[in-house]
Amino acid sequence: MTPIIEMNNVSWYRDNKTILNQVDWQVTKNEHWAVLGLNGSGKTTILNMINGYIWPSQGQMAVLGHPFGTVDLRDLRKMIGWVSSSLQEKLYASDKTQHVVISGKHASIGLYEKPSMADFEQAKEHMQRLNCLHLYDRTYQSCSQGEKQKLLIARALMASPKLLILDEATNGLDFLSREALLSSIQELAKEPDAPTLIFVTHHIEEILPVFNQTLLIRRGEVFAKGQSRHVLTSESLSSFFETEVEVKWQRERPWLSIPASDE
Repeated sequence: MTPIIEMNNVSWYRDNKTILNQVDWQVTKNEHWAVLGLNGSGKTTILNMINGYIWPSQGQMAVLGHPFGTVDLRDLRKMIGWVSSSLQEKLYASDKTQHVVISGKHASIGLYEKPSMADFEQAKEHMQRLNCLHLYDRTYQSCSQGEKQKLLIARALMASPKLLILDEATNGLDFLSREALLSSIQELAKEPDAPTLIFVTHHIEEILPVFNQTLLIRRGEVFAKGQSRHVLTSESLSSFFETEVEVKWQRERPWLSIPASDE
């Protein structure tokens, strides 16, 4: 089976500093991965590399079966959806929600071509998938932070991506909004035509049951990777965070805490 992402001995250097060091990571179809790491661990560098914005200093890289150097990276990016909270700030506040979603078909900020009836129907379908069809015909600025994130995911789906990256998509959400968004992501991932999902976070409780594979990144290196149940343990994460922590699994999700002191 052709890997969706293939990183073999990938390193990246900047200003004589090692940002990524000999990263090996393979993602195959029908796998959904969580990527966990603290700020500055190298997560964003990996995402930039997957999207072809930076090139490995060392090693081999292939995405969606296309080795770097054999494909126009601009064409490759059209097959990848990347949703991040920073994208919210770039969209036009006064645009109607359906126009925001449709703009994902052209990867543009705003619409510069008249949408077809098929575009509007497709936008409705994706908004329905993300449980936000009730926002149809509202202005983007009138939506809550959580609603905007759902619209951004629907927007990414307009291009029918084979790979969908959710980059700290829950940033800034309150507990209820976060759980509503996570529920929509869980349902999306279960659909037979769902793209491969990469969920980037630094909160392990956000790792849903559908993300049965986890990659731990620390200081630019792969600390651990594999089945989430095996990777996300008290022993593993205590070593990863370099402090004693406790992991308890509830409702098929891991929850992290720091054990109480005996003093």
